[in-house]
Amino acid sequence: MNVKRALEEVRVDDAAEERAWAVVRAAYAHRVPAHAERRRWPFVAAVAVGLAVVAAAVLSPPGRAVVDAVRRSIGIEHAAPALFRLPAGGRLLVSGAGGTWIVSADGSKRRLGDEGQAAWSPHGLFVVVASADEIAAREPSHGDVHWSLARPRVSSPRWGGTRVDTRVAYLSAGALRVVGGDGKGDAFVGPAAAIAPAWRPGTHVLAYATRSQSVRVIDADSHAQLAQHHVEGQVRAIAWWADGSRLAVATSREIELFGAQGARAVLRLSGARALAFARDGRLAVLRGRGTVVVYGAEGARTILRVPGRLEGLVWSPSGRWLVTALPGADQWVFLDGRHVQAVSHIARQFGGAVSLDGWASGA
Repeated sequence: MNVKRALEEVRVDDAAEERAWAVVRAAYAHRVPAHAERRRWPFVAAVAVGLAVVAAAVLSPPGRAVVDAVRRSIGIEHAAPALFRLPAGGRLLVSGAGGTWIVSADGSKRRLGDEGQAAWSPHGLFVVVASADEIAAREPSHGDVHWSLARPRVSSPRWGGTRVDTRVAYLSAGALRVVGGDGKGDAFVGPAAAIAPAWRPGTHVLAYATRSQSVRVIDADSHAQLAQHHVEGQVRAIAWWADGSRLAVATSREIELFGAQGARAVLRLSGARALAFARDGRLAVLRGRGTVVVYGAEGARTILRVPGRLEGLVWSPSGRWLVTALPGADQWVFLDGRHVQAVSHIARQFGGAVSLDGWASGA
């Protein structure tokens, strides 16, 4: 497969996509400047070797190093045997069969509890955790429980709101519920699809997938509907731009972008399974089994392609690094667009398989 054909797999030149590019470019141009050092993401193209499609390639020496780093098998070659430290500052939250853990920048790990799902509060002050029949808020420094609620079949907890008044949204027995950040006022919102809801940053506005190929945007306090977006295909993931100006919805067919006053654009990228926005407006997409694509001001870049199935997509607080998991190889993969850093033996270090839940700033 040559470079031209590889790029054609990522982009389709049509009017809808051009409008979507305009949306992405405008968001990037008006981003809040990050204080961390910025690097231009190199132009990356996918390269196939026989039946093992192994990596993304850039036409530069650093890019060729990325190719060399990914072996022609399910995992990443030359991966570190353990997570000695994070490639950037902050705290990484993970959860799963091994419980809920926080990983500090220096690689130290703290187990908070047995819960298999977790999410940060908006400013990383607390962690919301969920087990099969309970949702709770824990203190990240020592794991103390601040409040808990018993509810059936709990999943996908997400914490949002303003700096002084927060809310937690979660799914329970096929319905969306919302509770105050202090554990009070738990309320039923409505039937929902099994997709994690998404808070508009710094607000009480919540987007969630219904069971009928649409995404509702509501005021979480009054439950009033602010918008309803009908989409093509089954909803796979929902994410807000970091500044809250637009909502991205990944479906089985494409990625749809919704702005104010009903403005809509489409990225013709099928197979998206996860979305993640960096603070500067770049959109990372986990596509198919093992492809990561980043949309930014300069276009679309495939920054990783592996034959195994990737799971999860989380940006570092500065927006420089992106981390995803390769469970089949028991690895995490850190990407900055120029380099690949992989870590092996994840399950052994956390007492079982864990998922990536968020990367917060702070010590």
